[in-house]
Amino acid sequence: MAIEYLGLSEVNGPLIALEGVQNASYEEIVEINIDAKKKELGRIIECYEDKAVIQVFGGTENMSLINTRTKLTGHPMEIALSPEILGRTFNGLGQPIDGLGEIVSDVHRNVNGQPLNPVMREYPRNYIRTGFSAIDGLTTLIRGQKLPIFSGNGLPHDQLAAQLVKQASLGEDSDEQFGIVFAAMGVKHDVADFFRRAFDESGAFEHVAMFLNLANDPVVERLITPKVALTAAEYLAFECNMHILVILTDMTSFAEAMREVSSSKGEIPSRKGYPGYLYSELAAIYERAGIVEGVKGSVTQIPILTMPNDDITHPIPDLTGYITEGQIVLDRELNGQGIYPPINVLPSLSRLMKDGIGEGFTREDHQDLANQLFSSYAKVGDARALASVIGEDELSPIDKKYLEFGKAFEAHFVGQGADENRTIEETLDIGWKLLGMLPKEELDRADTKILEKYYKPAETEEN
Repeated sequence: MAIEYLGLSEVNGPLIALEGVQNASYEEIVEINIDAKKKELGRIIECYEDKAVIQVFGGTENMSLINTRTKLTGHPMEIALSPEILGRTFNGLGQPIDGLGEIVSDVHRNVNGQPLNPVMREYPRNYIRTGFSAIDGLTTLIRGQKLPIFSGNGLPHDQLAAQLVKQASLGEDSDEQFGIVFAAMGVKHDVADFFRRAFDESGAFEHVAMFLNLANDPVVERLITPKVALTAAEYLAFECNMHILVILTDMTSFAEAMREVSSSKGEIPSRKGYPGYLYSELAAIYERAGIVEGVKGSVTQIPILTMPNDDITHPIPDLTGYITEGQIVLDRELNGQGIYPPINVLPSLSRLMKDGIGEGFTREDHQDLANQLFSSYAKVGDARALASVIGEDELSPIDKKYLEFGKAFEAHFVGQGADENRTIEETLDIGWKLLGMLPKEELDRADTKILEKYYKPAETEEN
């Protein structure tokens, strides 16, 4: 029989303290009756002796120290799951907000998840096609990988996220099931409406499970949203044998919420005021991606985070870089030139790319082409730096060719239409066409046989 406790010992921001508690456990969910009409959920985040500190999801407004009733449920937070969650919209706690009713299912899962046994993990193989040349060609996303996007305020990461949902697939030849779990944390109402509209109009919504935590929703709810989304993703991947892409935006909002709650708890802050356990909390989320041996499905993650002041050494992108397998970096200068998506390919990388591309996966020339494009574009930076000192007219003929190549590369390879969904073959062909602007002797990063087969000088193509 559940025991109900009358009264609170303290209320502080989103936290309440309870004394005289028996058999309470960490992460246990509690039901809080504020009055006859209003109820809230909370979870125990600290317990010692007969005291418990409870995080209230809906906020602590109008809570009375005397009359508030608190009941322990005896279980951690769980959500109901079934394949029917695809095509549905939920709030940050996993409760339906689309007016289509509750998810009726016998399957309930703890949102805190279980760590994947490292011995049971399979090495990520195969790629997920995003339709973006800068990603598919140079920082290829591999199934089971976690590949974050580092953005900045005002950059089009929301538009990029929506287009990723619309375009992502396992490739034209795959007959395996694919789905997307989309979680937005702390987004404004207009941004949430943009996502809903974009998914509906494209017809992608039928294979998307959407979790929305709005800017005016309680801060504490923001901390649970990525866990709820990943629990849904794990169910679809490991129990329904689907390949699931999880897009989390914006992880900076998640970290800011953690800092706010940590401050309410009176904890000693670490770097830039964030709690010392920021790394472990981020790792607990990011490490819920992967492939399990003997299971057909996979969970792939693309967390999106906005870097405060475009500072890549800020604790959030810095710690994210330690945990994940690469990064995609958006560039403010490219965005200012009207290039979309404004991906700066030089600081971007995918550490698992080499094992999921090439013959049998994408095309035999993929790795050589990527190596050569990286090398050639790096030389563009040298030519531009020299031109800024001595002037463009004083450059050598080869340096001028690199300047032309750089402009064409940014405009036609990195840049593409807001609705342009390129196949991997189109991406690779565009790359070789651009390399045709450079003399063959400059292409020293590609294998000779590959060059013989795919390289065509620009003049030959015009004739």
